[in-house]
Amino acid sequence: MTAYINQEAAAKLDEVFPLAELALKAYGPEFQGELSLLTHSENSTYLVNAFSGQRFVMRVHRAHYHSRTAIESELAWLDALADEGMEVPKAIAGRDGAKVQTISHGHAEKREVVLFHWINGYQPDQSQQESLIQGFRRLGEITAGLHIHARQWQRPHWFERRLWSHDTMVGAHAAWGQWQKAPYLDKPGAAIIGKALDKVRMELNEYGNAADLFGLIHADLRLTNLLVEEEITRIIDFDDCGFSWFMHDLAAAVSFIEHSPCLNEWVGSWINGYSTVLPLSAADHAVIPALITQRRVQLLAWTGTHRGAPQADGLGNIWVVQTIELCEKYLANTLLDCKSIS
Repeated sequence: MTAYINQEAAAKLDEVFPLAELALKAYGPEFQGELSLLTHSENSTYLVNAFSGQRFVMRVHRAHYHSRTAIESELAWLDALADEGMEVPKAIAGRDGAKVQTISHGHAEKREVVLFHWINGYQPDQSQQESLIQGFRRLGEITAGLHIHARQWQRPHWFERRLWSHDTMVGAHAAWGQWQKAPYLDKPGAAIIGKALDKVRMELNEYGNAADLFGLIHADLRLTNLLVEEEITRIIDFDDCGFSWFMHDLAAAVSFIEHSPCLNEWVGSWINGYSTVLPLSAADHAVIPALITQRRVQLLAWTGTHRGAPQADGLGNIWVVQTIELCEKYLANTLLDCKSIS
């Protein structure tokens, strides 16, 4: 998720910064330096300007979201991807040889901390439609490469990552909260969303979760999570990686912009890129509107649990209206022109 800092978050940062300073001492002398905040969203991320002249990135994990084993599992996948030549973040081991440091300080809750090598690059240009079309095509190609690796990789026996199912995204046990509590949502709108989710659940049950449909995914692979440097494209922010439908990565790719009239073009471009690497079945194509709708409602829940955050509050009432309209299009089978993207 994009960074935000509000009054409550600023207070939490007062607790996190001493933890980050303490965590840096767990690493060798070449990593020592000055810390400055890069982003604060779900995690707190700091730039380390080392006295050696190098730069590093420190991620201080939010409390009670991922276990230490889950974070180590994310890093294990990153290492495996890097071994295959993919450009992904590389974690640094501390003095004790561990890539995850558990730090406690004073009355603050203990946190897990990971230090990464700095990654050069810039986010893909999203200022023009043609740039977006090209960006989504490249995003589709990259995503297919991740899916191939995930299907073939022999995970460690201790591997543990979150399950992104219908229930954990928009159901009673949703990890990001209950969508029904989203701001600006009234009863008629909630009824439309509920009806749409009933249809989503039915379609996903029919689609199934066989091994070629459901597995380890990035789960937040948007253009903002790519860094481009000349001909090299690097993938970042695996914090939400977990087990879900492979096609959920397409739904995640259009997060927050699912209501755009350009949605069909973007989805088509992503599919074109993906299909140059991996074929998609008719069933894969057919389930895309359901997954996009599910993701949009998952983000609606996120706005409810992040009230006070500029990104969530900045979406305003119109975003809820657009979400309801999106659900209405999905119910009417007009969210996407599936023939034009197949």
